[in-house]
Amino acid sequence: SAGLLENCTGCVLCSEENGCITCHHRLFLLIWRDGIRQYGMCVHTCPPGYFGVRGLEVNRCTKCRSPSCESCFSRDFCMKCKDKFYLHKGQCFRQCPPSTMAQPGTRECQETCELGPWSNWSACTHEGQTCGCKWGVETRVREVLGAAREEGAACPALLETRKCRMRKHCPGGEHRTA
Repeated sequence: SAGLLENCTGCVLCSEENGCITCHHRLFLLIWRDGIRQYGMCVHTCPPGYFGVRGLEVNRCTKCRSPSCESCFSRDFCMKCKDKFYLHKGQCFRQCPPSTMAQPGTRECQETCELGPWSNWSACTHEGQTCGCKWGVETRVREVLGAAREEGAACPALLETRKCRMRKHCPGGEHRTA
């Protein structure tokens, strides 16, 4: 069992069968199970899926409750989810909840704004005129009906533009000046 005792680095009290039982005050005791046996190890930081709890007698690594949580702040509050899961308000989900959307690259769900319908497209104009050139631009808008409850929520575009073909020539020539 000398091999097991090599894993007793940082231990105050070590068992030949179970590894560390008590750690130095600045270290965390990580206990894991293998069948019916349990083993202890003293670590500076808790591994993924665990969080550190400092106590008067012993500092422990405690397992996150959710198996889909990679890193947690407390037993029930996740800070980072495993792949294929999305984080929202400390919980991991397979899909973002309604009225939220996944942020690119972070795998976090963020509340979205509630938007009204798009207006009709405006008249096709070029340089402020509704006649003249072959091509112009038309726009449409929508309003925010209910702002998201979270600060910094993702609000999609409120204005869209697109290229359009002018329908009529200006009287007296190609271009009309204002």
